Amino acid sequence: MPQEETLADDYKTLVTRAVFEDQAFIRLTLKGIVRGPAVPWQRIVVRPVEVRGRQQLQFSYFDAKRDVSKNCYGAEAATRLAEALDIAFSSIIVQLVDEDIQIQLTKKGKALLHRHRHAASDAPDRAHNRTKAQPLPADHPDAFLQAIGIMNAQGQVKPVMQGKFAQINEFIKLVEATGELEHFPQSPINVLDCGCGASYLTFAMYHYLNNVRGIPARVCGVDTNAALIEKCAAQASALQYADLCFQATPIIDAQPADAPDMVLALHACDTATDEAICQVIRHNAHMLICAPCCHHYLNDAIENALFRPVLRHGILKQRMADILTDTFRALTLRIMGYRTDVIEFVAAEHTAKNLMIRAVKAIAPGDVQFVHEYLALKHFWGVTPYLETLLGEPFQQLLVSALSGQSQHPAQALVG
Repeated sequence: MPQEETLADDYKTLVTRAVFEDQAFIRLTLKGIVRGPAVPWQRIVVRPVEVRGRQQLQFSYFDAKRDVSKNCYGAEAATRLAEALDIAFSSIIVQLVDEDIQIQLTKKGKALLHRHRHAASDAPDRAHNRTKAQPLPADHPDAFLQAIGIMNAQGQVKPVMQGKFAQINEFIKLVEATGELEHFPQSPINVLDCGCGASYLTFAMYHYLNNVRGIPARVCGVDTNAALIEKCAAQASALQYADLCFQATPIIDAQPADAPDMVLALHACDTATDEAICQVIRHNAHMLICAPCCHHYLNDAIENALFRPVLRHGILKQRMADILTDTFRALTLRIMGYRTDVIEFVAAEHTAKNLMIRAVKAIAPGDVQFVHEYLALKHFWGVTPYLETLLGEPFQQLLVSALSGQSQHPAQALVG
């Protein structure tokens, strides 16, 4: 049988100790009628998570249309918990491995406590994504996803949008995997989405950063399709996304109001990806996340007697050109001081173009090893990558100065 006790403000101390000191803590839920000033949340859930080896608390705030989650530790977690407990929800439930503690707040402010003992369950699952496998989940209606046409009125992802929905979620997860979202040198983060098209990713990143992660961000989408850009701008206005804008312009000519800290490009065709990378280097952006598409530029240019058996087959030649193009891009970024990796983006059933280039500004430009590799690859294939053409003479001078052993490289000339 449950035990009942009467508490005053001590219930806050009891809950705080259970959350921070009890290793058996599983979940805290605050819900029900709010007896006091109105608040925007219908429910708040707190649970322990482990993110990259560090114990944190995940705070999830729910209203009728959306939920916002934030991971915190230390003083920030304590402050958020105190703020949540100051909201006079009528029902507070603390779940422990061997006991549930339920606190009911009466109309007169009296706190009634019930303890429900039960057989011990397994230790709490602290996996970060246990309750939210996707950054933008598909298991409940989401007003944002409905507004941009990915989810129907019943809260289901439309069959024709399953692939796009999977791409967006995987893209966001790989942005998160860099571990850099909390380490940008300034706030808000300025994001440039290159070749945004219908802008599903543009809207999703704005929503995820600002509304889900609570990271202030200004986002600008650019594309040459003026009709799409006009439609996207109208949608941003309808959603009241004040810090989301669009420009109808080639990527290379884009001039965002604020220099981008993060540059995105989801399937920007052929040399448009090179233009996106050029924007990264030109603005000395902190991060690039891009999934290239339609590599045509080097297809007609590559020739090598040793590889003639490969190049005589059109499909193999195209794939070789694809690999070389992205290799040159990755090397260029490394030469410019970016920690760079090329990874699989999503499973092949969602898209045939499933490679991603991730780059984070990490070191000084001009690493001699990467310069040697770049020049040797150019010589072997007898080509000049389009990205080098875009970067022009300053990049070529950087290559020469790195080989000559100069301590000062003219990399600054590449930053506009």
